[in-house]
Amino acid sequence: MMQLNRVYDSTLLSRSKTYSIEGILYRYLYCTDKIKAPKYVFSPLAGQRRTADLELNRLKLYTRVYEVQGMSTNRNTTVTSDAVQMSLF
Repeated sequence: MMQLNRVYDSTLLSRSKTYSIEGILYRYLYCTDKIKAPKYVFSPLAGQRRTADLELNRLKLYTRVYEVQGMSTNRNTTVTSDAVQMSLF
């Protein structure tokens, strides 16, 4: 069973931690506009039933977001030889 801790401070959000929002596991990406009306952007982990990024304001962050104790996300990305980079000219 996962131990969940409510997020009380937005400065403690970390890209390496896992967060539970309405039963879905997310990782924190970034914050937009730090001074006026900040928005916090989360991305669902692989294998979750939601695939779109989630954007929350400060009030929703404090009421809906829980940190999953003991779970962390991998921030490193790996590029394989099969990967193809597309560019626009």
